[in-house]
Amino acid sequence: MADVSQKSGPLALLAGLVGFVVFEVVAYQLLKFATAGLGMPDQFQPDNTIVSNWVKTVVFLLLHLTLVVVAVLVLSNRLPRHYRGQVMGWFYLAVLAGFVLLIPLFG
Repeated sequence: MADVSQKSGPLALLAGLVGFVVFEVVAYQLLKFATAGLGMPDQFQPDNTIVSNWVKTVVFLLLHLTLVVVAVLVLSNRLPRHYRGQVMGWFYLAVLAGFVLLIPLFG
């Protein structure tokens, strides 16, 4: 039990950051491809409705959240106990990143 109370070192945090960035880039590209047929690229149309882009937004966020939850479940089983303390912090950051990734998705 003594190894549970130890904190991850800076090298482990850097590895977690790199893994997080790689995961988010791959997830964004995958979800961008998966939701490519949804939504309207031209928002300034006379008969424009928000519904199609709302569907794209909700599908993107739900799929992103699904990927994040699956990644957390896999990581919490595969990582050694010493590094499991980082997983929830990266989870919360990934949930926030899902909303931030909507900006380049519609940009």
